[in-house]
Amino acid sequence: MVSTKAPPSLLYMVKQVELAVRSHLDELVRPAGITALQYTSLTVLERHDGLSAAQLARDSFVTAQSIADLVRSLENRGLVRRERNPRNRRELLILLTGAGRELLDRFTEPVRDLEERMIRELTSHQADQFRQALSKAWQALS
Repeated sequence: MVSTKAPPSLLYMVKQVELAVRSHLDELVRPAGITALQYTSLTVLERHDGLSAAQLARDSFVTAQSIADLVRSLENRGLVRRERNPRNRRELLILLTGAGRELLDRFTEPVRDLEERMIRELTSHQADQFRQALSKAWQALS
């Protein structure tokens, strides 16, 4: 009797990729004294500067509770700053500093190389399809 095992679930496979990416990204940014999660938050601010802590937490895939420690750490390193929202004085906005931008610039190429390594076995068309499929999967769950 031949055993036919079901392939791993897509959820399992997505988690495997996420963990592998995070591990490699952590290793890549460790010399700068930051974590993959901190790096991700900086890239979010690079695209949408001046977010509230709640918005940054959502866009960085961390909880509202953990974003406070993450931002405090980045602020202590001079990579972000907080300032009052002129439209809502009770709200603090988080902004990327020049040092934060410099750090991101330093890692642009190594992070691009990591992404290329991840998809190097895919054709250009397959990579585009992969990106679209991931986007649609994320939208379906958001």
